[in-house]
Amino acid sequence: MKITFDFEKPLADLLQQIEKVKQVEDKNKLDMSATLAELENKLETTKKEIYSNLTGWQKVQISRHPERPYTLQYLELMCDDFIELHGDRTVGDDKAIIGGFGTLNGETAMFIGHQKGRNTKERQYRNFGMANPEGYRKALRLMKMAEKFNKPVVTLIDTPGAFPGLEAEERGQGEAIARNLLEMSVLKVPVICVVIGEGASGGALGIGIGDRVLMMDNSWYSVISPENCSTILFKTWEQKERAAEMLKLTSTEMLKNKLIDGVIKEPLGGAHQDPIAMAAILKKQLLKELKVLKERNVEELVTERIDKFCSMGVVVEE
Repeated sequence: MKITFDFEKPLADLLQQIEKVKQVEDKNKLDMSATLAELENKLETTKKEIYSNLTGWQKVQISRHPERPYTLQYLELMCDDFIELHGDRTVGDDKAIIGGFGTLNGETAMFIGHQKGRNTKERQYRNFGMANPEGYRKALRLMKMAEKFNKPVVTLIDTPGAFPGLEAEERGQGEAIARNLLEMSVLKVPVICVVIGEGASGGALGIGIGDRVLMMDNSWYSVISPENCSTILFKTWEQKERAAEMLKLTSTEMLKNKLIDGVIKEPLGGAHQDPIAMAAILKKQLLKELKVLKERNVEELVTERIDKFCSMGVVVEE
C-alpha cells in the first residue's frame, strides 16, 4: 500500500508480512504456501472488518486519497468519446471545472465536474478543485447548451469548496452559485448529480441540483468541512473527528436523512483501489438512471425537482 491512513496500518503490516514470507520462500526455496494462505485470508478478513466499520472522519480521509479517481479519469474510462468545451464567454476558462459532451454506450450527455490535480503543478493549475465564479458560469452555459439540444446533464462533484479569495467575491461568487441553483432547478432535461469525493458547501451545491443526487460510498457532502467546523465550534482543528460525526456527512447518513437519492458502492477499500471497476459501476448506474428519467415527462421532472429541494429542512407539525 503506497499511501495508508492510520486506520489502515493493520493492513500495511499484514502486506509487509506477506512480502517477507515471499522473500524467504524465494531465497531459501521453501514451500511457504500454507503460511501465505493463512496471511492472505487474515488480510481479507481484516479488510472487511476495517472498511465495513468506517467512521465519518475515516470516510473523509478516503475521499481525499491522492490516488482517488477524478472527473477526467472517470470520463476517460466511461465515455466512448468526450469533447471538452471551454470558457464562460465573459471572464475566462476556469480549470477547476471541466465540461463537455460525451457518450455512454451511444447515449450523449453533457458532463460537468470538478477537477483536482495529481501533483503540485496540476493542483495549482486546477486551483485544487476550487472553482471561481467563471467556473460556475461555464457550467451553467454548458447546461443551457444541453437543454437547447435536449441532452441530459451529468455532474460529478468533488471540491473542498468554492474558491474563497477576494477576487472571486469581487467577480460575484455568491451570485454565480445562486444563479446555478435557480437555473438547475428548472432545467428542462434530466439532471443527475454524483458526489465522487468531497462535497463541500456551495462549491458542491453550485452543480448539485438534480433529479437524482447520488453519492459514492466513501464520499461526503456537507455545508462545511470537519476541520473548519471543529475550528468554529471548538476553536481547534483537533476535534475534526468529533465534528465529522456531528455533521452526519457520510453517504449513509445523507440517505437516511433523505438529502440524497442513492448510494453507489465502491470497491473494497475505496475507488482508488480499482478505478476501472469503479468507473464501470458508475457507468452502469448512470445508464440506469438516464433510462428511467428520459421516459418521464419534462414538466413533471421539473416540478418534482423543485418540490424535492424545497421540502428539505422543512418541519411539519401536526
